[in-house]
Amino acid sequence: MSMFIYQPLDQLPEHDRPRARALREGVSACSTSELLQILIGGPYAEWAARALLDECNDLRGLAGKSLIEMADTVRGVGLAKAMQIKASVELGKRTVLSSAPLRALIKTPADIAQLLLPTMSLLDQEEVWTVLLDSRNRIIGTPTMLYRGCLNAANMRVGEVFREAIRHNCASVIVAHNHPSGDPSPSADDILVTKELIKAGKLLDCELLDHMVIAHNSYVSLKERGLAFE
Repeated sequence: MSMFIYQPLDQLPEHDRPRARALREGVSACSTSELLQILIGGPYAEWAARALLDECNDLRGLAGKSLIEMADTVRGVGLAKAMQIKASVELGKRTVLSSAPLRALIKTPADIAQLLLPTMSLLDQEEVWTVLLDSRNRIIGTPTMLYRGCLNAANMRVGEVFREAIRHNCASVIVAHNHPSGDPSPSADDILVTKELIKAGKLLDCELLDHMVIAHNSYVSLKERGLAFE
């Protein structure tokens, strides 16, 4: 763990304090540590913010911490402050998703990865998401999280995957799930589930266009790899 020097906020000149900088120059002018200090608050916010970043290495590590882990990581960052930080991270994720152009055209797996990577690559638990598409492969609505938990044939509810697609009369659907381990390589269960979804899509007249596995700044398209798709 690296060492750092801190100074209580009440000993800093007023114009150097994070809140004053945010008011004067905007939050975009603040460093990551200063933004955390604003969220944490209190006279030793700088110490807590720097210690938290030091422990987590970077923002990805911070985003991956659970509430309990974050509260226990640094003295002075209790459950309430940890909840504020996690809420801010979640708002950032949702901002990325909501800023995606409506009716964006999906031509390649890279197009869908560009949309999902900023959010799904930060998840600390495995989640299954769906993206609905019209007959021209344009996105309908916002990508939706279906459920959390390991993806396997035993717990996959095919009806849940296609329910919204059928309700919106979609032509196709893309399924994506993340591997928190950082390795996007599809497992045997991932391939088996994909085969089941392809079969269901044919029966429901709603094609499974692709199944994406998202990891840290990387992804695998099962269709691109020729896995489960003929």
